[in-house]
Amino acid sequence: MPHATQAHPPNCVVIRSPEVFCRDEESSGLGPLTPEIPRPPRRIRDDRPCRAGLTLGSRQTRHGGGGIQVGTGVRLYARTRCSVGTTRRHGCTPILLVFILLFALPARGQETPQSWQTAVREHIAARQFAVAMRIVERRLGDSPGDLEARAWRARLLAWTGRWAEAEVEYRRVLESAPQDVDILLGLADVLRWKHRPAESLEHLDRATELAPQRAEVHARRGHVLQDLGHAAEARAAYAEALRLEPGNAEALAGLDALEPEPRHELRFEADFDHYPFTDDAQSVLTRLRTRIGSRWATDFAGNFQHRFARQAGRFLGRASFQPVSHATLTAGGGIAHDEGVIPKSEAFFEYGHGFRLGESGAVRGLELNYRQHWLWYRDARLLVLTPSVLVYLPRDWIWSLRIAAARSRFSGTPADWRPSGTTRLTFPLHRSLSGNLFFGVGTENFAQVDQVGRFSARTYGGGLRWQIARRHELSGYAFYQDRSQGRTQIGFGFSYGIRF
Repeated sequence: MPHATQAHPPNCVVIRSPEVFCRDEESSGLGPLTPEIPRPPRRIRDDRPCRAGLTLGSRQTRHGGGGIQVGTGVRLYARTRCSVGTTRRHGCTPILLVFILLFALPARGQETPQSWQTAVREHIAARQFAVAMRIVERRLGDSPGDLEARAWRARLLAWTGRWAEAEVEYRRVLESAPQDVDILLGLADVLRWKHRPAESLEHLDRATELAPQRAEVHARRGHVLQDLGHAAEARAAYAEALRLEPGNAEALAGLDALEPEPRHELRFEADFDHYPFTDDAQSVLTRLRTRIGSRWATDFAGNFQHRFARQAGRFLGRASFQPVSHATLTAGGGIAHDEGVIPKSEAFFEYGHGFRLGESGAVRGLELNYRQHWLWYRDARLLVLTPSVLVYLPRDWIWSLRIAAARSRFSGTPADWRPSGTTRLTFPLHRSLSGNLFFGVGTENFAQVDQVGRFSARTYGGGLRWQIARRHELSGYAFYQDRSQGRTQIGFGFSYGIRF
């Protein structure tokens, strides 16, 4: 998988090499779980001694001679080195050509090598890997020795997460075409994704010797060197890639990843709520998150609110510990100058665990979380139990579901349990822009007095997140809440974060 060296965020469970503070309270991003599809490969050159041949549609018959092109789906050729789809043509004896023509003419109208490869590329561009694989398998059924088809099969196996089969197929092609750079790169990628960087580097070194002028070879070699911890050599490989191809995105990303990872994130948030039945409310928050070593992180925040014509403020703190790579335990609390509109104090703990399920299925990974939160108001006490799940889907889509059971108790009244829930769908819009839509039922925010008590509500909303640069992020949201008793609420907010 693509390399990442970022540190674990304090409030999310990470199921791959994580990114610093990868999510907010609601959702996190795994990034692409499917390897990025490289550019269309060059033709394969078979380095074995080769004689001339006859292509009839999708079949080849070889014998000595020269070559010409005859009609659709028919090609007569001779070459000193075999190359699927390309040939070096020479003269051919007239008797041989006549003999070949007698057998070639009935093949007019059959599928040409170019046509099936065009179809494969089109389906891959549409990410229809299963359809592309069927075309390749049909081609291999007609011509089992077609190295180009074997190479396409290896790529499709790799891109769909069947790495063991892809490795076998790549090695089979390399036996016949040991100097094909694209096959060396493909095999190197598979070995890297299988966490065998040393073997991957061997093939990349060979590819560098064969094609020192190709920037992508140096860029991929830089990634593997970075995996192995050879930062200086990786930097040199990226620099060579940029010398050959200024602006190479892969090399630029690699150099960026070599920079020291930021340990802190400073975030500023502003939220606005409009109530037709009372005064509007505003809230501003400043938060500092800090990573301490590889397992610990802290989060401190100050929040000031203007609500119901009163000024209130609170201070929050929490610490996170990562006992194993896929789990996080968090505990924290807060105190406030409440003015009767926010909790006087609060405490909580949370545990989450992530699971990787594979690269080719409909569900790529899961995060399971459980949160328990106590809140003490002037006249009420609340206990909120919140299990949640994040489901990682293909193409960087994320679906989350959060269910809450709140036990509230007011002075002079018995305790009462109230359910609520929120679901959210996050999806990419552009390389650095993502969006989300969410829907909630019941009570959503127990930290505000106007959300406590006996009422029902439905909330509809959405948001955007823009990664301005590697260390800068801007996000925003808006929602509409339809409450019982004919009341409504409209809210929106913005957040800006900088990492250093």
